[in-house]
Amino acid sequence: MKTLKLLAFAALLAAGVNSILAPAQAQSQGDDVASIKAAADAIATLQDQQKTIADNQAKIDTKLADIAENVRVARLYGARSR
Repeated sequence: MKTLKLLAFAALLAAGVNSILAPAQAQSQGDDVASIKAAADAIATLQDQQKTIADNQAKIDTKLADIAENVRVARLYGARSR
């Protein structure tokens, strides 16, 4: 979970640095509005992806806990049969 957050933060940081370091161009007012809308859409998409990743990670954690419990029970039964 921590690595996913770090990855998302790194992606946002890279996008921010790219926008700062990109060569400045003269834009009309309409281009500014379009670029702001595109940035807002990109941020919304990233937030949706982050939510999906977090949900998937929670499912993975649940399944791993189930598997660990099954292994624990199997070891108990295995030890009793000896």
